[in-house]
Amino acid sequence: MIYQPYHLYVERSDVSRNMARYYAMSIEPNLFGDVCLLRKWGRIGTRGQMMVHHFSHEEEAVRLFLDLLRQKRKRGYRPRAAPPKCKPR
Repeated sequence: MIYQPYHLYVERSDVSRNMARYYAMSIEPNLFGDVCLLRKWGRIGTRGQMMVHHFSHEEEAVRLFLDLLRQKRKRGYRPRAAPPKCKPR
């Protein structure tokens, strides 16, 4: 059972290097009672890549979530003012 919602969306942009990246994470339960840390990243405006980590305890997922958050902050990722908008297909 997840006691507190964990969601993160950060971006890193540098016009001089033609860089526009995003990184998103969330902690969610799966159908089997485990806790999953979902990670998504890529160029802004693309689907990007995804990785899922499975944990038996929420504390382990939170520990990795916070560690990854620290790493991304060091690399220059910052929160976006407004959440990303979905483009109609």
